[in-house]
Amino acid sequence: MTSSLPLLAGAALVAVLLGAPQTGATTSEHRQQAVNAPRPQPAAKVRPAAKSAVAAPAGGDVVERVAARGTSDRRHVLGYWTPRRMAAAVPIDPLGTAAGMFGKPGVPLHQRGARTAGTRWNAGGSVRRTTGRVFLTLGGLDFVCSASSVRSTNKDLVVTAGHCVKDGTGAWADNWTFVPGYDQGRQPYGQFTARRMFVAGPWSRSADDSYDIGMVALNHRGGRHLQEVVGGQGIAFGAARGRQTHGFGFPAEAPYNGEHLVYCAGPVRADPHGQTDDQGMRCDMTAGSSGGPWLSGFDVATGRGTITSVSSFKYSDDHGTMYGPYFGDVARELYTTAERS
Repeated sequence: MTSSLPLLAGAALVAVLLGAPQTGATTSEHRQQAVNAPRPQPAAKVRPAAKSAVAAPAGGDVVERVAARGTSDRRHVLGYWTPRRMAAAVPIDPLGTAAGMFGKPGVPLHQRGARTAGTRWNAGGSVRRTTGRVFLTLGGLDFVCSASSVRSTNKDLVVTAGHCVKDGTGAWADNWTFVPGYDQGRQPYGQFTARRMFVAGPWSRSADDSYDIGMVALNHRGGRHLQEVVGGQGIAFGAARGRQTHGFGFPAEAPYNGEHLVYCAGPVRADPHGQTDDQGMRCDMTAGSSGGPWLSGFDVATGRGTITSVSSFKYSDDHGTMYGPYFGDVARELYTTAERS
């Protein structure tokens, strides 16, 4: 059997965290939606090896939660995230392990088309603005993830990993805020708090890694939409597999510290274990990079590309490969539902 671990890490996590019941959540069901999660409990998910990838469900539903909607809610979230709390927030570690659980340090910056296993992004462009850190609370503990602004009808949408929004069958995240362009504590575009949060039924019910996708509609900041402030990356569904891809995020486990935007680049491949419909990329980014965007057709000169996945998990016997869910029909309908909110 092969264990998989979500790309969240840091302090040890007690069982009550990921198994906590939902509070204050509302759900609405729509057609054909599904998002998965890397784990329904704070232990490494162990699944028997399979010979073929998991197929998308024939039908699904979107599970939704209303988050910080009113002015008082927004002020509460913004007031909660003091510099001290942000600095103390950690990636979730369902295994209770510390630094060193992932791979080796990154390699020097490469040119377009080359491979890199994880190094700091110094080229600027749109991706530096559209990618950001997420700060959230689960079970009374503060955590970090990564996310990206995505072009949408409502101009307020970000895409991330499902487990950065809801712990599978467990609790929804509270105090959820997105900091685009984060760098060494600096917040050049401020914070955008969550308004409505979306995951798919299969993720909420069974934490299926093939659908570890979350969408979050954000509140305005100063009367402006997120997309008006930082722009947004394109998004595609049903894209060709095996393409050259750039993955971005804010890894926070050693040898990284979560303070800089880091990237990996290279072709993606199918999950060799056959346990998910995901694709994998050689990447040494560590916990904290969960939810960071995978961009196909990426232009290093402009920092623009098309999101076709997000960072989700690594197998316990292969810390050098990052996996992300394939954006098919389920992801399309999740996006369609979220952008209408």
